[in-house]
Amino acid sequence: MGADLKSAKERFVESWGQMGGAWGINKTMARVHALLMISDAPLTADDIMKELAVSRGNASMNLRALVDWGLVRRASLPRDRKEYFVSEKDAWTMCCRIARERKKRELEPVISAIDDCLKEAGSDKEAAAFRKKLNELLELVRLLDFVLGKVGNQERAAVLPKVLTLLKAMA
Repeated sequence: MGADLKSAKERFVESWGQMGGAWGINKTMARVHALLMISDAPLTADDIMKELAVSRGNASMNLRALVDWGLVRRASLPRDRKEYFVSEKDAWTMCCRIARERKKRELEPVISAIDDCLKEAGSDKEAAAFRKKLNELLELVRLLDFVLGKVGNQERAAVLPKVLTLLKAMA
């Protein structure tokens, strides 16, 4: 591999890690994901540990999380007993899986919490302003939940690129 390509790949992995951290995702998890995305061949946990200079426990924990998110899958090679990992390569499919997980892990708990707060607040005049603000917020969060639900259900992302292209054209 040429020095320029190696440098570009390293920069991508680090940038993806920084972005993941900014989005509330473990930086190492994002770096592991980036490495697997750009790898032409399946990688073992040992390969990942060596390339990213992380511990076995850190690599294993983050690989397990990426498998849980549906962004990475386990693979095997003929006549090789090692466990390999492969990333989803299609960007749109990856986006849909992330949307589905973020909906489940972030938006659904917020909706539940706001619903609980509305029930607890009561219905007297004093609670009216609080309830109004929470209902406005709940409406927004439910809309986001609906959108992420639609995106997350598009496993092959047939609709998402068209919708985003339409939105871009409207801008």
